[in-house]
Amino acid sequence: MTGHLYQFAASSHEAGGDIFSSLGINGPMLLFQAVAFVILIVLLSKYVYPILIRAVDERQKNIEAGQRAAAEAEEKAARAQEEIAQMLKEARAEAKDIVATAKDEAAAMIADSEKKAKARAEKIVRDAHEQIEKDVIAARKALHNDTIELVALATEKIVNKSFADSVDKKVIATAVKEEA
Repeated sequence: MTGHLYQFAASSHEAGGDIFSSLGINGPMLLFQAVAFVILIVLLSKYVYPILIRAVDERQKNIEAGQRAAAEAEEKAARAQEEIAQMLKEARAEAKDIVATAKDEAAAMIADSEKKAKARAEKIVRDAHEQIEKDVIAARKALHNDTIELVALATEKIVNKSFADSVDKKVIATAVKEEA
């Protein structure tokens, strides 16, 4: 293989003696391509790169804004969670107070109902006693009247004569009163 390289170098040295031509490189064309490349770089850096840089910068700003918004949303969510926890705590305390108040009101209503029931029972008992007293008085009166009539009948049978009813009743009532 070393032999081939020597042959190639010798043939290219004989053809023009120029190393660029032996590699197949045309000098003026290389210079033209270098100038075109420099012009292309200048045009790209003047017109295309600023637009790309602006787009990249805007994209970076949007990403940063999104990250800030996400951080703010996360912070708001954390605050909302704290507020919800506080509201739940307050609601539980309020519910506990309501239940305690309801129990107290129920106990008061029960005590009031018991008091009213007791008062009503006492009134019923009182009314019953009054009615019994009236019935006893009426029974005594009826018994008294029946006793007077029985005594009158007995007296009439014994004496075998009849007095006037009003006289009979007066005499018997006086006799009963004396005995009582």
